[in-house]
Amino acid sequence: MAAKILTFSPFSLNTKTKSSKSKLHVNKLTIIASKSTHPSIAGRKLRAAVIGGGPAGSSAAEALAAGGVETFLFERNPPSAAKPCGGAIPLCMLDEFSIPLHLVDRHVTRMRIFSPSNIAVDFGKTLKSNEFIAMLRREVLDSFLRSRAASAGATVISALVTAVDLPPSPTAPYTIHYTVQNTYRRSLAVDVVIGADGANSRVAKSIGAGDYTCAIAFQERIRLPDEKMAHYENLAEMYVGNDVSPDFYGWVFPKCDHVAVGTGTVRSKQDIKLLQRGIRDRVRDKINGGKLIKVEAHPIPEHPRPVRVKGRVALVGDAAGYVTKCSGEGIYFAAKSGRVCGNAVVKASEGGLKMIDEHDLRREYLKIWDGEYTSMFRFLDLLQRVFYGSNAAKEALVELCGDEYVQRMTFESYLYKKLAKGRVLDDAKMVMNTIGSLVKCNILGRKMEGLIL
Repeated sequence: MAAKILTFSPFSLNTKTKSSKSKLHVNKLTIIASKSTHPSIAGRKLRAAVIGGGPAGSSAAEALAAGGVETFLFERNPPSAAKPCGGAIPLCMLDEFSIPLHLVDRHVTRMRIFSPSNIAVDFGKTLKSNEFIAMLRREVLDSFLRSRAASAGATVISALVTAVDLPPSPTAPYTIHYTVQNTYRRSLAVDVVIGADGANSRVAKSIGAGDYTCAIAFQERIRLPDEKMAHYENLAEMYVGNDVSPDFYGWVFPKCDHVAVGTGTVRSKQDIKLLQRGIRDRVRDKINGGKLIKVEAHPIPEHPRPVRVKGRVALVGDAAGYVTKCSGEGIYFAAKSGRVCGNAVVKASEGGLKMIDEHDLRREYLKIWDGEYTSMFRFLDLLQRVFYGSNAAKEALVELCGDEYVQRMTFESYLYKKLAKGRVLDDAKMVMNTIGSLVKCNILGRKMEGLIL
């Protein structure tokens, strides 16, 4: 006996023009129903609550609803609420998640990185004519993705989730408690919970998922005069040095009519405002005359939580800790983890017809996710430990960034989210150049001790 169910396709949405409506397509997937040992759900479909309406939650909700699961998406913020985020997404995300180009504020084709001594290196010489980094505003992206989840069939609830009650038995429901308009208290019983509620996740706390180290990112949005905004037409800047961060970098990222100027740190969170003054001092001549329009700060997880699945609860995005070291990137991995998790629930439940359990989530979600991305996360963690520890190491980093082979490997990995495959001789040369730069900065011996993946 076989069951045909509907699953969400990564390339299923047509958003060719600004005014066109998203057209949802589904694929048919045949599953051998006799292999499942889970009971069928009588008289209804599997019911899932997704807590958090950012890229992770919206992508999970879209996949769930398109696959036949009764889906409720909770989001506390209004659609226009600004999200504190650098806003860079890789090229592959535009196609993979059918992001329409009219949402993109800037097509960045030039990156410039500045060393602690203000040596500048142009980092983007190897980009092809059709390649760029997309810069957008999170409030715009998030609103679009939530609307698309609703179009797929998810019920969007504007409310603050206050608690998640765990079930007394393996098949009993979870109870979601929430408030609407800060006044009305409600509750909802569901079979599955996906926590996409950020670094301070209530869902994670409810299942005892454990803590993780968080960095703090601080950012100011500054509207510049036209002649100064022209400098950032297609340019993003990164600044390294202990004056802007002891263990991360500062940035100037262009938006639609303003720039985002910010920094982040793990080790010196108490000094974040001092570090922000440091990045402002570095770019003072470029932003003089600008108008400050918003100040924002947010936590950034530094590694995955000890527990990401427990019972019929799964964590995705920042709630799970999916932000890369070295670059601090999280938007793509949030959306991707949400989709992988949503599709996992659809597959395990045979399109919402059967109950699922923790084993299903581990097999269909965590095993796939970890197999695809663990190596990349570990490699970027290694790079951060090598190159962000001191000003000498940061000088070495900027020197290496001038090498065109380094640039090609970096951009291929970033734009397409796969570790780029290089040539043996060029890789060997790159390793030797790296060692040479580190030796020149007198830091190799001090760093090698801790480099264990």
